[in-house]
Amino acid sequence: MDISTEWTPSLWLDTFNELLYDDNELDYGDRWTLNFNYSLTSMVTNEERKRGWKVFTHCAYGNFQCASCKKTWASARVTLLFRYRLLRGQGTVIVRPFGQACRSCRSNKFSLPGFDKKEVEHALHRQFFKIRKNCYREEDDKDNERYSSESEVKTKPHEKTLCQACQMGLCCRDDEDDD
Repeated sequence: MDISTEWTPSLWLDTFNELLYDDNELDYGDRWTLNFNYSLTSMVTNEERKRGWKVFTHCAYGNFQCASCKKTWASARVTLLFRYRLLRGQGTVIVRPFGQACRSCRSNKFSLPGFDKKEVEHALHRQFFKIRKNCYREEDDKDNERYSSESEVKTKPHEKTLCQACQMGLCCRDDEDDD
């Protein structure tokens, strides 16, 4: 099993496009793009809300490697923040991965997570469900269950002091939307 500890935007872009175009996840005739913003916050201003922006936070399983001491670790509480909207036939999804700091060397530098393809697919399926629900008014609870009933992975207790998302008050609030 390939356990990636490196943040790989190309894996996200390729998987997004595969799901979008090969699997027809959003088959409504609109054009969708995926972008990254590493300073994205969950705050949506009234003006942004009027322009259609919505927020989705997803909790994923990821792997990390400390840039200082090279120690690796896994976490079942890796927060991904998505911001998305559909405006005049153009859909935009912006994602921000949140990092974790190393327990061993306490360098106070956040390492970005690495994910395997299955985990990226799971996160994007959940995002597409939110898009279908909030942008296209689709209601399909079976679809949501299909992508949220994964078996839970047991890991060590989550250390809030080492989690970038915890420090911003955003850690793993899965299934929450700011509509």
